[in-house]
Order: sequence, then structure tokens, then C-alpha cells
Amino acid sequence: MIPPNVVAIIFSIVISAIAIGILCYPLFVKWQRDRLMSQQFPKSWLSIIESNLSIYRDLTSEQQKELLGYIQVFLKEKQFIGCLGLQITEEMKVTIAAIACLLLFGDRKTYFPNLRSVLVYPHAYIVNELTMNSYVVEERRVARLGESWTRDQLVLSWEQVQQDIRNWKDGHNVILHEFAHQLDQEDGQAEGVPILARALDYEIWKKVMSAEYLQLCDRVENGKKTVIDSYGATNPAEFFAVATETFFEKPHQLNQKHQDLYELLQRYYHLDPRQWQN
Repeated sequence: MIPPNVVAIIFSIVISAIAIGILCYPLFVKWQRDRLMSQQFPKSWLSIIESNLSIYRDLTSEQQKELLGYIQVFLKEKQFIGCLGLQITEEMKVTIAAIACLLLFGDRKTYFPNLRSVLVYPHAYIVNELTMNSYVVEERRVARLGESWTRDQLVLSWEQVQQDIRNWKDGHNVILHEFAHQLDQEDGQAEGVPILARALDYEIWKKVMSAEYLQLCDRVENGKKTVIDSYGATNPAEFFAVATETFFEKPHQLNQKHQDLYELLQRYYHLDPRQWQN
């Protein structure tokens, strides 16, 4: 029988080892990510980016280097799963990663921490959706192009992704939309408020976003034209995702009609898409 004092010592050692592991893990992750970012970027991947991300050539050389580093980390940490028989290709993975990582510039290098797997369908997919109508719960089949789950998965239609990369200026981009939801969901909630750098930023965010959201709702309700897609009037979470699409794809129009919103997103994303030619 092991003496009680020996058991206590072993227990103390185990607890200490666990504590050290917890403390050291973030340092290990940072070291691994820094190593990945410094590795030479595969030429085949760069060719895909130059072909499928039209704004890549408009980034500064420093921004290009930063983006390529983010992509290497993203592809190492995230799993891609093909659905309905779709075979995941290098082009699919690199294209999705490149567009998603546009949202990571600045000091936001958490790499969508809740996300583990990206599910890719060949085209729009059907889901069963529950709705309540006059206190009656109804189930209906709905076609979707993408969705972001609070826990570990994000879904995309590859057909829609291909359409989006051919039409960068139309204000619609399923990757930007769903990964904006991931940023919003980092704290476990989808309410149109991502994690911000400073406490005082939340009051500014609330003021600008609330005013812009209510303005969009009013214009949609009255049938007026909007720069921001009307889907953004669904709720604050969708407004943030749709505003993100508009910021990246229609920067000049957004800045002209909604300057406060544009400047807010510019500070958040650490990019100014007005500088891009494509």
C-alpha cells in the first residue's frame, strides 16, 4: 500500500504538470503558428490565390505576406469535409482559406477558434427548418448556400463560392458572410457584436451599428434602394455579416452612403478596400 504522503506528493506533481501544460500551451500554439507563417508558401497555392482572389494583387507586399501566413495556419488547423460525394481539392481549400483570412488582419489572430471543420457541398443544400406561425410549429425544407454554427462547423456551397469569386463587386460573398458570423460567435452568441480590442469600442460599435441597422430596416420596409443587401435587415447578426460583404466588395458605395459604418469596419478589419482596383 502506498503511504499517504507519497500519494500526496504524486498528486501534487500531477497537478503541477497539468498547470504547467495549461500555461505553456498558448506559447506552444503561438510558436507553431509563427513557424507556419515563416515557411515558404507553396507555388501551387499562390497560383490558386492569384487566379481566384482578384484583389490579392492590390494588397501591399506586406499585406500579401501576412495573408499568406494566415492561410498556412488556417489550412493546418482546419479540417475540410466534402458532402454529397464532393471530393475536396487543393483549389477549394486554398480559395476558402484565402477569402476567410481577409478577416484576420491587425491584432485579431485567433483564427476562428470555435471552428474545427468546414463542410463543403457541391451546390445549394436542403435543411429542415422549424418555424412558428400563429403558435403552430411548422417544419419546412429550405435551400441554403452556407451557414455558420456556434459550435465547431461552418457550411459552404462550392457552386456559390465559384460564383462569388467571379463577381467580387456584386456585394455578395458567402465565405465573407459565414466567417463574419464566426467572428460574431466567438463569445458564444450571435448578436452582431464581435469581440473588440478595447472596452470603450463596444459603446461606439453599439451606437453606429444600431443606427445603421434601424436605417436599413426602415428603408427595406418602405421599399427604398439600399447599398447593403436587404437580408441584413433580418436581425443584428445578419446585418454585421451582410455589412462585412458590402465593406469588402462595395467599399466606395458603402463609404459614400454610410461613412460612419465604413470607418467602423475599417478600424475593425484593419483594411481599406477603397484602395483596391478590382
